[in-house]
Amino acid sequence: MDWNEINIKVPVLNVDEAAAIANMTVPYGIYIEDYSNLEKDAEEIAHIDLIDEELVNKDRENAIIHIYISNGDNAAEALSYLKERLTAAGIRYEVNKNTVDDEDWNENWKKYFKAFEVGSRLAVCPSWESYENTQNRKVISLDPGAAFGTGAHATTYLCLSILEDLVTDETTLLDIGTGSGILAVAACLLGAKKAIGVDIDALAVDTAKGNAERNGVSGDTEFFVGDLADKVSGKYDIICANIVADVVMRLFDDVGNYMSDGGYLLVSGIIDIRAKEVEESAKKHGFKIIKAPTREEWHAYLLIKEKTDA
Repeated sequence: MDWNEINIKVPVLNVDEAAAIANMTVPYGIYIEDYSNLEKDAEEIAHIDLIDEELVNKDRENAIIHIYISNGDNAAEALSYLKERLTAAGIRYEVNKNTVDDEDWNENWKKYFKAFEVGSRLAVCPSWESYENTQNRKVISLDPGAAFGTGAHATTYLCLSILEDLVTDETTLLDIGTGSGILAVAACLLGAKKAIGVDIDALAVDTAKGNAERNGVSGDTEFFVGDLADKVSGKYDIICANIVADVVMRLFDDVGNYMSDGGYLLVSGIIDIRAKEVEESAKKHGFKIIKAPTREEWHAYLLIKEKTDA
């Protein structure tokens, strides 16, 4: 299969807002080249201080957002949408479009995905690399394929950080917009009894199933294609939605029907400029904010449904 690669060059100061816009064009296939904090990231994430000269010479003022759209989707429509939204947001940008085959796509994005640690209990390692587990962490072996969710992105990282303190051996979890399945897999590795993942993209669902099998949790997980929670039944102790602000707010209408008594709703994918809007919408729908961590201008919220008087 051939893929249309759309590269968006934007100033580093605007990369988070531009990435949020880009994420609305496709539910998969996005990565960001941002070298503005190269030395700091190399030390904190990869634990190295010797950096390849090619990386040292990269542009520090601008970032490049890579989006991949299959030939079966409408790349022209996505490109038009991107230009319209970026212009409306006042973001200076350059856009280039190329066509790459599966082999090239796989090699391109793998260069930017390295093993890293999350919190005190988790680590994420690409399936093609090894990780020296000296701290007895739960290691998520991951091959995201074309699905969103390596854990390195701030939104996914925030969710993983919260889950490691929340999951017990009695936990049932629903992950809406599961992508690579990383949150469902992580929950099971942390001891959850059952994790269900749903995504609108069949490719993401296949990827999530593969990652569950790779991590030995296939028996504790289930993944299927669906829009939000339209095909979901039952109630869950934790519901995750690492998507975008507009979809998160749409979810508030009905998600309480799937939450067990005392259950949690964990949402992420909220960029700074939309945070207040999401907070107000959550409160309007009867949710109380328990935690609101941030990372790199992204917000996550751990919510509970407030009890109402009968």
